[in-house]
Amino acid sequence: MQKLNADRRTPAVQARLDAQREAVLQAAVLLLAERGYGGCTMAAVADRAGIATGSLYQHFASKAELSVQLFRRVVTREMAAVDAAVALREGPRQRIAAVVETFAARALRAPRLAYALLVEPADAVVDSERLVFRRAFRDVIATEIAAAVASGELPEQDPVLTAAALVGAVGEALAGPLAAAPVPASVPAPVATAAPTRTAEPTKPAGTTDVVPALVSFTLRALGGRDDSDA
Repeated sequence: MQKLNADRRTPAVQARLDAQREAVLQAAVLLLAERGYGGCTMAAVADRAGIATGSLYQHFASKAELSVQLFRRVVTREMAAVDAAVALREGPRQRIAAVVETFAARALRAPRLAYALLVEPADAVVDSERLVFRRAFRDVIATEIAAAVASGELPEQDPVLTAAALVGAVGEALAGPLAAAPVPASVPAPVATAAPTRTAEPTKPAGTTDVVPALVSFTLRALGGRDDSDA
């Protein structure tokens, strides 16, 4: 019956539903960045999107389903930022540094969002998505390690194993600063539209000024090559 009803939708009705779903996801992204998964209740997301909670269930059957789609949207954005940074670098080692530098810097600029992506307790389906997320970053790094080994820039090693270790180390190093970031007070927020007003960019947690360069230096040393800071 649900399929039949969907097939009978007019283009105008489908366009309205698509716009509403987009508004819901945008509202959820804002809430995730402010309050984490704990604050992304179905009622809170519906309220931020300016729709009834019952209408939200027309798009997502449960919070778990919404959380998965939300996670994928944010991760897609983060991966695009990393890919863009990598494309600007010349050699494999520089591109590996760009992955770590971009990921860490963006995480520290939006600590509540990054905490939710990396370590905040969430539904099991979100944990499964996190594995996909980590593997995507691992694969980007592994590709560059393999290229550097092939060109003689790095010593012989297992690119996938090294990349997985680096992703784990970077995530662990960021967990503390991200967890220490202040959580914004729960206050009424404006209703999201198809193009929500951009919120002020969060500040970095205190004491994280040197985290990004330190992680880049650690990464280059862990690869077995020469760190650019070596004299």
